[in-house]
Parts: sequence; C-alpha cells; structure tokens
Amino acid sequence: MIEVQNALSLERFAPYLRVCDGDLLAAARLYAWNIEISAAFHGPLHCLEVVLRNALHRHLVRLFDRADWWTAPRLCLDQVAPQKIATARMEVARARTIPTTGHIVASLMFGFWVNLLASGNDYETRLWRPALHQAFPGYEGRRGPLHRDLYHVRLLRNRIAHYEPIHKRHLAADHSTIVRVLSYLSPETAAWVELNDRVPEVLARRRDVCAAVVPCRL
Repeated sequence: MIEVQNALSLERFAPYLRVCDGDLLAAARLYAWNIEISAAFHGPLHCLEVVLRNALHRHLVRLFDRADWWTAPRLCLDQVAPQKIATARMEVARARTIPTTGHIVASLMFGFWVNLLASGNDYETRLWRPALHQAFPGYEGRRGPLHRDLYHVRLLRNRIAHYEPIHKRHLAADHSTIVRVLSYLSPETAAWVELNDRVPEVLARRRDVCAAVVPCRL
C-alpha cells in the first residue's frame, strides 16, 4: 500500500490517514469507498443536471421567443455569465462543423444554470417570476431555498468531478436533495432514478468496506 499511497500522492492521501488515525490499510479502504460512493452519485447528478438545463432552456426560449435566448438584448445577465456563454460557443465551434443551440446548451456548465436562480442582477423579477418558476411544476416555494439546494448540490458535484473526499458530508441528505429537486422538475424522472441508482446501497456498505468485511468496489 505504500506504493499506492505514493502514486496517489501523500497530500491526497493525508485526509484519509487523519480520519483513520494513521492506519494505512484503513485509509486505503476509506479512499476506495469514497471512489465507490462518488461513482454512485454520478447517475443521479447526471439526470439532475441534464433535466435542469433542458427545463430552464425551454422556458427561456419561450420568454425571449428565440432558440438562442442568450443573444436577446433584454436578457441582461451578470458579469460572469456572458463569458461562460462565449467560452461554450467557442468550444462548440471548434468541435462542430455546424454548431446548434443544443450543443451550446449542453456545453454550459451546471454552475451557469444554477446561477440563473440566484438573487443577483434582478433575476428574481426578470427570469424567475415570468418564466423559470414554471420549470419546476412540482415546487411551490420561493426561489431562494431552491437555489440554496442546487448550490449545495453543485458543490458536491464539483468535489466529485475533481476526485475530492466527500465521505465527511451528510451524503444521505445530499442524495435526498438531488432526488427531491429532480422531482420538482420531473417526478417521473425522479422515480426512475430512485429505482436505478446505487447510492443507498453504497452508503449502507460503508461500515463493512471500512472494516474489511466486504471488498472495495472501485
């Protein structure tokens, strides 16, 4: 295991060693379980991200009456969003002979879509009230709590994407938030995710994996 630790880097392995009181084998098992639970979250996160961007895109198309709503003069996004759109358009243009609006929508990161539900730049009155609340037919609350849920999901997504530890998070609550927000967008999709995702099973395996009762599954 020393060779594995060195290959992964001492810096990356250190947080696991601290949790495991310096026990290298225990730290390796926790590291492996962290990979396993991160992989299990990928499916529900995938569905939430794709359904969210598609729903927001549909309602922005209706609001601005154009498929490329990001070019509408009255859109007035914050200072960061136009650069994200420009980057997505350039990436799509490099990769595609004939770029489509669908390619650009798919290239905009999760954080871009979550930020459209934030309180800044008067999004409440210009985007949420006239259009974006309709993207969540199963939700009757205010924009703020919904944005907070998605903001915290985005933090989890980013940690998983960068292979960071997530084992200290309240992962059952994270999973519940993902499924709940997805149900606001599409209850049928949320039900399908619950039937197929592995998060509950992997969460239940943690103690046995870390105690070497059952093998790790990367």
